[in-house]
Amino acid sequence: MYVDKTDMMYNLANKYRYVFLARPRRFGKSLLCNTFKAYFKGQKELFEACPEPEFMVSSSNQRGLKVMELEKEWKTYPVLHFIMSGLKNCSIEEAKGKLGLLISKYEKDYGRNEAENTPGARFSGLIHRAYEQTGEKVVVILDEYDSPIMRLMYEKEQLEQMRTMLREFYQVLKDDGAYLRFVFITGVTKFSQLSIFSELNNLRQISMDDEYSGICGITQEELDTVLRPCIEEYAENLEITTDDAYALLKKNYDGYHFSPKSKDVYAPFSLLRALDGKNTYHYWFESGTSSSLLEHLRRFPITRALDYDGVAVSENEFSIPCENAETPMPLLYQSGYLTIASYDRLLQRYELKIPNNEVRKGLIDCLMPIILKRPVADNNSVVVAIAKAIFDGNLSDALTALRSYIAKIPYDIITKEEWEDKEKRESFYKLLIYMVFSLLNSIVDTEVKSILGRADVVIKTDTDIFVLELKVDDSVENALAQIDSKGYAIPYETDGRTVTKCGVCISSEQRNITHWRSVDIDGNVIDEQKFQ
Repeated sequence: MYVDKTDMMYNLANKYRYVFLARPRRFGKSLLCNTFKAYFKGQKELFEACPEPEFMVSSSNQRGLKVMELEKEWKTYPVLHFIMSGLKNCSIEEAKGKLGLLISKYEKDYGRNEAENTPGARFSGLIHRAYEQTGEKVVVILDEYDSPIMRLMYEKEQLEQMRTMLREFYQVLKDDGAYLRFVFITGVTKFSQLSIFSELNNLRQISMDDEYSGICGITQEELDTVLRPCIEEYAENLEITTDDAYALLKKNYDGYHFSPKSKDVYAPFSLLRALDGKNTYHYWFESGTSSSLLEHLRRFPITRALDYDGVAVSENEFSIPCENAETPMPLLYQSGYLTIASYDRLLQRYELKIPNNEVRKGLIDCLMPIILKRPVADNNSVVVAIAKAIFDGNLSDALTALRSYIAKIPYDIITKEEWEDKEKRESFYKLLIYMVFSLLNSIVDTEVKSILGRADVVIKTDTDIFVLELKVDDSVENALAQIDSKGYAIPYETDGRTVTKCGVCISSEQRNITHWRSVDIDGNVIDEQKFQ
């Protein structure tokens, strides 16, 4: 199957001269770069109809890709394609050497002037010679431009040295603009003080354009049309209905929005791996978690990292350069851990959220060892125990498993001073419960409290709905009273499933759950446990 986006590629290539696209990792940026490269090299045969059409089906059900109806000339341009990810985790000298090797690959075709002894000088000379020898302006593709500087975000001296080297290289794109036909740049994040942003006045940033919101990733429309046969096969293998398969994939891999009126976008790496393997795993995080993200999060109060799930911000707040940010939010957004949930055009404010279950679980898997000093295997073990009890309709066993888990958390993860601060004690336990029940969401349909306001935890199975309210150094009576006064259970009264309300109390002195009481929808006590 082939999801055809070549009409958007053609539009960009013939409408603008400098284009920048930011997307999270594993979102298909490199594939898009390769598509631009093939197009500008005039490789028409790659876009024509496949001899066996069943292997290539465009979304319009036409043989051949959309660009075949748009492009008439198929001119060949010299293309310089630089994949900058090879320069990450390198010293300045190593990065300069690797960049030199990337340049030398094209110098074999267009020659080199030995007097050019810096990456920028060699790059400029390469562009001039390619233009002179072919008679055509040059196409430059820079993939993952920010890779060399991601890990240096907090190494000020090395960061500035790397910037200086890259600035001299990127400056060529402005100075030699007369020789350039098209420049396409991709990355994950936005960094300041690089000439690529500060001096390219005609750089078209399409990262938040509605028109190009679906240029990378799989849109809902593409999933419903081109990939529907794959969904049906996936559903058959899992022995579920096609509708249930769509719902399962949406819960785990959908939810990305990159502009105010963005198309609904699925993470392509995870979605396609799931369809190929006929299963539902968390592939995005298995493929590698950004060490720079973890280093970034360590520099902020960890509790706030999850507070941004549902936060409202103005555009400039979440698109500012990451190294200048006073919160982790810009990097969380730019790296794909947060996405646009909605846009208020009148107030010009965006609401951001964690896009899907895969990202939520992966983010919490990363944070739990940092916050709770417990291995991921322990986290998974308690989640399985809680989930088993929930599926059996036994909330008491689920809370017992949670209580056992809390008891094993080291005391020194929160300082004495923090412990004496009531607000910080409460924040810690709220965060703990949030993280555990968010992990549970990988198995059971779970909602956790957000700034929009609802019960602390709502857990749903095919037969039960559990509405939980948590209190620190308070009473179960007050917890249950809040469920009733705020109407947390009302949306589920006509659902048809059994609704259980539960007040859970945590004692900061005992550092654990000490009391819970479960009642039915009418307030009759179902279960109560109290620990001394």
